[in-house]
Amino acid sequence: MRKLYTFIFLFTGFCSLLQAQQQLDLQEIWSGTFTTKSMDKLNSLNNGKQYAVLNSNLGVSTVDKYDYETLDKVETIVSSADLESVEAFSSYTFSKDESKILLATKVTPVYRRSRLGKYFVYNIKSKEVQLVSEEKIQEPLFSPDASKVAYVFKNNIYIKDLTNGETTQVTKDGETNKIINGVTDWVYEEEFSFVRAFEWNSTGSHLAFIRFDETNVPEFSMDMYGKNLYQTQHVFKYPKAGETNSIVSLHVYELMSTKTVNVPLQDAYYIPRIKWTNAANKLSAQILNRHQNRLSLVIYNTKDESVKEIYQEKDEAYIDITDNLTFLNDNSFLFTSEKDGFNHIYLFDKNGKFIRQITKGSWEVTAFYGFSPKTARVYYQSTEQGSINRAVYSIGINGKGKKLLTERIGSNSAVFSEDYTYFINTYSSISTPYRYTLRKGKDGKELKEIVNNNALLTKLKPYELSPKEFSTITVNGSELNMWMIKPKGFDPEKKYPLFMYQYSGPGSQQVANRWTGINDYWYQMLAQQGYVVVCIDPRGTGFKGAAFKKVTYQELGKYEVEDQIAAAKELGGRSYIDESRIGIWGWSYGGFMSSNCLLKGNDIFKMAIAVAPVTSWRFYDTIYTERYMRTPQENASGYDENSPINHVEKLKGAFLLVHGSGDDNVHVQNTMRMVEALVQANKQFDWAIYPDKNHSIYGGNTRLQLYTKMTNFIKNNL
Repeated sequence: MRKLYTFIFLFTGFCSLLQAQQQLDLQEIWSGTFTTKSMDKLNSLNNGKQYAVLNSNLGVSTVDKYDYETLDKVETIVSSADLESVEAFSSYTFSKDESKILLATKVTPVYRRSRLGKYFVYNIKSKEVQLVSEEKIQEPLFSPDASKVAYVFKNNIYIKDLTNGETTQVTKDGETNKIINGVTDWVYEEEFSFVRAFEWNSTGSHLAFIRFDETNVPEFSMDMYGKNLYQTQHVFKYPKAGETNSIVSLHVYELMSTKTVNVPLQDAYYIPRIKWTNAANKLSAQILNRHQNRLSLVIYNTKDESVKEIYQEKDEAYIDITDNLTFLNDNSFLFTSEKDGFNHIYLFDKNGKFIRQITKGSWEVTAFYGFSPKTARVYYQSTEQGSINRAVYSIGINGKGKKLLTERIGSNSAVFSEDYTYFINTYSSISTPYRYTLRKGKDGKELKEIVNNNALLTKLKPYELSPKEFSTITVNGSELNMWMIKPKGFDPEKKYPLFMYQYSGPGSQQVANRWTGINDYWYQMLAQQGYVVVCIDPRGTGFKGAAFKKVTYQELGKYEVEDQIAAAKELGGRSYIDESRIGIWGWSYGGFMSSNCLLKGNDIFKMAIAVAPVTSWRFYDTIYTERYMRTPQENASGYDENSPINHVEKLKGAFLLVHGSGDDNVHVQNTMRMVEALVQANKQFDWAIYPDKNHSIYGGNTRLQLYTKMTNFIKNNL
C-alpha cells in the first residue's frame, strides 16, 4: 500500500511538472497570444507639455491628448464616432500650427511604404470636416499655415485650397510607367526609404518636388491569380542591376505665379533627399553618383535661381543616406557621417564650412533625435554601451558635457517633447518586453511608467523558456556577435542538433539585446524540442564601424558565407553539438546566405531553408545592388562567383526553397531560375510557392502554414 501511495504521489508530481512546463506550439505563436502592448502613433504637441496618441476600440478611432507630467488624458481631440462622413481612421497628421488634422481612411498598400487612401481635414476649432479628394490619393501634406493641402493623384501633384475648396493641378504629364511627379518610383521607395518627393518651404510660397522619368526603365510583370477565372498581370518599372534607372530632376513651383522652375543640377544621377532650409528661399538637395560613393549637398536659391554646392563627401566603397540633416536657426547644419570610421555627428556653418565633430569614439550614432536651441544640446542614440545595445544621450553642441539619459542596458529609444523637456523612452531587452516610461530630457530621470508588458511575462512563465545567451565567436580573424538558445535542462555531455539563423545583409543586425517577438517563440519551440538555436552576425553587418561593415564591398556573399561556415565548424567541434546535424535558414538576404552556405559548405550543413532568396544579384535592383557591388558590367566575377544559382552542382543536403509569387521586391524569378538550375543538375530538393503573396508572405493562415512546413522540414532532415 505504501508503494502505491508513493506511485500516486510521484505521478501527481509528474503531472504538475508537465503542467508547469507548457510547450509552445505554432498555432499559439501565430494566433497573437504573445502580442506586446505598445503606444500607437505618438506625436509631441507644440507646447512641449502634451502629446497625442491614436487609440482604437470597437471600430472607433480617437486622437487623444495626454499631459506629459501627469500622463492623464486631457481630452479627445477627435473621434470617428462624432464624424458622420468619416469611418474609423488609421492614421492622423497635425498641421504645423495644430489647428487641423489630416485623417486617413480606406488606406490600401501600393508597395512596402506607399499607400493610397481617402483623406479628410478636421478643423479642431470649428469641428468641421473637409474631404481632400473624392479619389484615393497619396501623401497629402499641409502647407505651413494649414490653408492648403498638396497631394499626388495618378502621378501628378495637386494643391487644394481649404479656404475656397478650389484645387490646382501643378503637373499634368504624369502617366503610369512613364512619368511620376511628387512620389518616388519603386526603387527609390524601397532603397532610399521614402515615398513623398515634394516639400513646402517655410512660408508656403513654394513647393519643391522630384520628377521621375521612367520611360526607358525596363518593365517587370507578375501574374496575379486572385479568384477570377483568368489571372491578371501587374506590370511595373523595375531597374535590375546594371540597367537603366529613372531620369530624375528637381523642380520648384511658385504658387503666386504658378511658374515651375527646373533646378539646374549637375551630375544628379540620384536625388535621395530634398529639404528646405530655415530660409524660405533656400532649398537643399542631396545628390549621389551612380556608384553612391560621392555625396553632394547643394543649395538652390529661389530668388536668383542659383545652385551652390556647400558640402561633398567621398568614400572608397559607398555612402549611406539618412534623414539626419538638420538646419539650425542660422542655417548652419548638423550632419552624420562615417568619415572617421564610425558614424558620428558633425557641425557645419551655413556655407558648409566644417566647425567641429560633436561626437567621437569607437562606437556608432544609431539615431539622431535633434537639437534644442534652448539648451544648446544635441540628442541621439548610440552603441556606447556595446554594439548589441542602444542608449540615449545628450551632448552640448560644443561637443562637451555628454549625459547618459537611459540607465537600463538593452535597447532604448526616445520620442522627445517639442522643447526637449520630456521624452518617452521605449525600452526592451532580451528578457524584458517593451516598457514605455516618461523621463526628463535634462537628466533622463524616470518620472512615471506609461505602459508595460508584465502581463505577457506572466503569461510566458509556465513555458519556462530558455535564456537567450549572448557571447562572441572568433572566426577568420574577426570577433562576431552571437546569441544561443539551448534546450531546457541542457546537458553539456549530450549531443544536440544545431539550427542556425542569420540575415547577414550589409549594415544589418540580428544579434541585439532587444525583445524580438514572433520568430524567437519559434526558436524557443525548437529548443524545447531538443535543438540548439544560434544566430551570428558576420562581417559586413552593422554597428561595429565602417571597416567591419564595408569589407564585403563588391563581394556580397563571400566573407559572410565564409564566416557562417567557419562558425558552424567551430560550433560543430564543441562537445554538445552533433556536427553531423547542422542546419541553417534565412529570409531574403538571409535566404541568399543559407543557400550559399548549404552549397559552399556542403560538408558542414545537412540542410537549409531559403525563403524569398536572391539567387543571383543580376536579378535584383540597381540602387541596393550597385551600392555594394557596382554594376555587373564592372564586376561580373563579384556577381557570379557568389550567387548560389551558379553553385547548384554542389548540393548534397536537404534544401527547401520558398517564395511568394507576388513578390515585387525579390522576384519569384530568383527561385524559378534556381529551380531550373537544380533540375538540370539533377538535384533533389523541396520547394513551395505562395500565390500572390509578397516578400513578407503573410495573410490569413499563410504564416502558420509556412512555419509548419519549415518546422516539419527541420524535424525530418536535422
